[in-house]
Amino acid sequence: MFATARFKIPLAEAAEFQERLMLAISVLEVCPGYLKGEYGQNLDDSTLWSLVTHWQNIGSYRRALSNTTVKMYAISTLAQALDEPGAYESPFRE
Repeated sequence: MFATARFKIPLAEAAEFQERLMLAISVLEVCPGYLKGEYGQNLDDSTLWSLVTHWQNIGSYRRALSNTTVKMYAISTLAQALDEPGAYESPFRE
């Protein structure tokens, strides 16, 4: 499964937000079930960002969000995501 989170961030905050996304990935990637992750800035609207992470299953993803380290270092960033569903089942297996 993969999870997406989209963000709308003012340009003046872009550099700091990118650092926070890198930190979020670094704490997520040590969680059991994490496969890979990436983030990017939209090419047409530079205030839009996306974070995509891939997980072995939905349980791994949900447990990661409950991890104490993730709560300390990543949840404040993830909480800035646009309010929309973000967990998807992939027909492809990693």
